[in-house]
Amino acid sequence: MNEVTLCSEYFEIGRRHAVTILRLKSEDGTNRLSQGCVRELTVAIENLSQNPKPLIITGNPKFFSAGADLNEIVALGSDAFEFARLGQRLMALVDEFPAPVCAAVYGYCMGGGLDLALACDYRVAHPHAVFGHRGSALGLITGWGGTQRLPRLIGRAKALEMFVAAEKIGASHALDMKLIDRVSDNPLEGAIQVMTELPRN
Repeated sequence: MNEVTLCSEYFEIGRRHAVTILRLKSEDGTNRLSQGCVRELTVAIENLSQNPKPLIITGNPKFFSAGADLNEIVALGSDAFEFARLGQRLMALVDEFPAPVCAAVYGYCMGGGLDLALACDYRVAHPHAVFGHRGSALGLITGWGGTQRLPRLIGRAKALEMFVAAEKIGASHALDMKLIDRVSDNPLEGAIQVMTELPRN
């Protein structure tokens, strides 16, 4: 990013080529979507929507996002439903963002992280990127809208296979399935190119 305009514990926001870039971050590098992260992201997306510019959401070379913190969810008990609603609100804000949104995916994009990528309009991934919803292996299923958005992209049968079998998908397979739009050795640059190629109103 050429110019960082906001730095948080969970992400930083900057500008480049008239595009806003939101880069997820965390101390352990997995970019988990904890309660605190989801709340701050929700406020950030709401603020960005007031003066919308094309938005790219990305992570680090190893993780786009590992998704929700499952240990945190277990500890929530009855409050887990409220966390699900909080995640749904974030994904809806991304889905309804008034400018195009692209996920630039390096490394692992799992669980709630995949839900976040699915809420974007476009997805550009590194050749070594990995996608999956592993919750079913633990008896969990996403409550953040992935069960609706994934079938719309890749079809009901393939989506069901990903959810039920907790299957991990590589970038090449994800492209064939139309889960992603493009594979690039530099997903951020690829995402910027996608944004610049879009027709202007």
